[in-house]
Amino acid sequence: MLTKAELQRLRSLREKKSREALGLFLVEGEKVVTELLAAKFPFTEIYATPAWFHSLVGDAAPLPRRIEITPDEMVRISHFPTPSTVLAVGQISRLALAPGTLDRGLTLALDGVQDPGNVGTLLRVADWFAFDRVVLSPDCADLFHQKVINASMGSFARVRTHTADLAPALAATAAPILGCDLAGEDVHALPPLHDAIVVIGSEGRGLSPAVAARVTRHVTIPRLGDAESLNAAIAAAIVCDNLRRAQTPP
Repeated sequence: MLTKAELQRLRSLREKKSREALGLFLVEGEKVVTELLAAKFPFTEIYATPAWFHSLVGDAAPLPRRIEITPDEMVRISHFPTPSTVLAVGQISRLALAPGTLDRGLTLALDGVQDPGNVGTLLRVADWFAFDRVVLSPDCADLFHQKVINASMGSFARVRTHTADLAPALAATAAPILGCDLAGEDVHALPPLHDAIVVIGSEGRGLSPAVAARVTRHVTIPRLGDAESLNAAIAAAIVCDNLRRAQTPP
């Protein structure tokens, strides 16, 4: 049976302030927990019904604590209107961005992307195109938000992520910095770039002025129809795809 203290702790992790204070975050849902286990994510605790534990097969990450709970207890700790059968706890760990990191390889940089679903999907984009890292500005949605993790579909555990003030980080790199601009060159004509940074801004305001000032190459996605704009994750996927295709000889 869960203690009152355990109930309070698990419920408190819905809020970023509590996550940061405790250094912990939650992941709830059969699919996402299974995906993260398959990616060897080191959870510290798993709360689940006996049926879920019995269904667990394959080579999963070590589980230091397995706590069997009843469906009624899951209702009390669930963050969803319709409770899942499993809820996992992980430790928050943030990677500092070391000097020179952005000079090598491909980086997807998120400038003030505040929608958690978009941040999670952008992690999937970086994972799909095998980017070396994702860098989030401090005003992006919290990396450890439940919606970010769910939308990443397991990429959360595979993609190397950093949080950093983007403007000074970009100022210190010699790598080309690509930013979307209606007046930019056609993204389909991108030359091969093995070291580059793709910067994606929020859908509402685009790139912040300080980050936009650091862009060294402006690209545009040609518009053939009448849509006003593209979703940030879709735009990122198109730019990343063309960057990768330019690297591959025909």
